[in-house]
Amino acid sequence: QVQLVESGGGLVQTGGSLRLSCAASGRTFSSYAMGWFRQAPGKEREFVAAISWSGGFIYYADFVKGRFTISRDNTKNTVYLQMNSLKPEDTAVYYCAADSSIATMSSEYDYWGQGTQVTVSS
Repeated sequence: QVQLVESGGGLVQTGGSLRLSCAASGRTFSSYAMGWFRQAPGKEREFVAAISWSGGFIYYADFVKGRFTISRDNTKNTVYLQMNSLKPEDTAVYYCAADSSIATMSSEYDYWGQGTQVTVSS
């Protein structure tokens, strides 16, 4: 089992930045690929970014390329999502997830956090 807890969400103006964190406990964090997903009201959960266990492979959704950066610190059992140039359409609940291999589909992930709300005002 892996327990995931997200933090760092909040209210920010258009063009602002936030850094989300996802702290993991339980089994060896460094053996898991990590992903970030988001879900806006009335919409399906969508892929944002993912990073392999070593950090050697990283994937981004097209709509965040150049604005968001995923990273991880295996010594702190934490994965981060640095979000810059935020837009109102980035407003959503952001979830981190863990799986044995890197993936972009939410159905591939076995473990999920409870989510953190990000609201971008116009």
